[in-house]
Amino acid sequence: MAEKRDYYEVLGVSKDATDEQLKKAYRKLAKKYHPDANLDNKKEAEKKFKEVNEAYETLSDPQKRKMYDQFGPDGPQGFGGAGGPFGGQGGYYTYNGSGFDGFDGFGDFGDLGDIFSSFFGGGFGRNARKSQGPRKGADINLRMDITFEQAFLGIEKEISVTRNEECTTCHGTGAKPGTSVTKCSTCNGTGKVRQVQNTILGQVQTTRTCSNCHGTGEVIKEPCETCGGKGTVRKHPKIKVKIPAGIDNGQTVVLRGEGEPGEKGGPKGDLYITLRIKKHSIYTRQGKNVLCDIPITITQATLGAELEIPLVDGTKAKYKIPDGTQTGTKFTIKGKGFKGVHSSSQGDLIFTVIVQTPKRLSKEQRELLTKLAKTMNEQPPVKKRGLFG
Repeated sequence: MAEKRDYYEVLGVSKDATDEQLKKAYRKLAKKYHPDANLDNKKEAEKKFKEVNEAYETLSDPQKRKMYDQFGPDGPQGFGGAGGPFGGQGGYYTYNGSGFDGFDGFGDFGDLGDIFSSFFGGGFGRNARKSQGPRKGADINLRMDITFEQAFLGIEKEISVTRNEECTTCHGTGAKPGTSVTKCSTCNGTGKVRQVQNTILGQVQTTRTCSNCHGTGEVIKEPCETCGGKGTVRKHPKIKVKIPAGIDNGQTVVLRGEGEPGEKGGPKGDLYITLRIKKHSIYTRQGKNVLCDIPITITQATLGAELEIPLVDGTKAKYKIPDGTQTGTKFTIKGKGFKGVHSSSQGDLIFTVIVQTPKRLSKEQRELLTKLAKTMNEQPPVKKRGLFG
């Protein structure tokens, strides 16, 4: 077994450190090494976190500290293991940004709950409680199909959204007009009910959602007849959505405040619309560039030609290709691609010429091509008439 580090060294304090100095050092290190604050190196952080708690649990107790100073960490009975607040069956709690999730297991460990509460915002131990204040409404997620041209040019569309809206009869309270919402007598308005269990570690407190008010902390004795006490009614409003030019497939447009209504005066949620762009029969997209194939004839490829290239916006651009152009050659028309959603720059239209070989020729056309082949020292193909022809 690996030798344990000196507890004073673990906390970074001297052997004559006061209780206040121990507590200050512990707060700093516990916050630094908490596993949920070290997701990239969680295993190592968890090890140090446990070591810090074990050290503080020993040195913060006058009797244990006295024995530790006399016998060290392994004698006469040792100080680590299940007896500590995070050892054995204790486990650790997940920090969610405003407090810790999980059961309230620190009722009998002195001021440990107060320590975590002080540097994590008061959401730990006996003070853990779901906020009963204003809460933002839920977000709504939708998908919208648009054409290639609509993504290129931008468009304003009207869509129908199914969402809850504040009841106009009770104005969101859920109570019948003329009555009011009262505090739940079962949980005293906290939304939580506590239970105490006896374990080998002592008494452990757990919390559960109040079954009388379902966690709201409030009771409606006379529900609103319009919304049935919910405070909201289901509606299908129409909303105008402006899709910017240059939007790409899979990108999302956000409409702030167009989601579900908030609770207890909280703001509305947001509406997220993810775009799906339909495939085009001619064009494809590559970043901000538009790609397409343009068929040309043998004579255009040989002699050169001025082509009319169709653009995504419905107009055409004239482009002169040189003589002797080979099939597969790419040409670029600057500034005719997609616009940038967040910039003024614009991509290009890149077209690839595909030389088409005629499948059927008239007698005159064949004779002309035959003469051309002779002038170019080419041997025209001989049509075989049979095996012994």
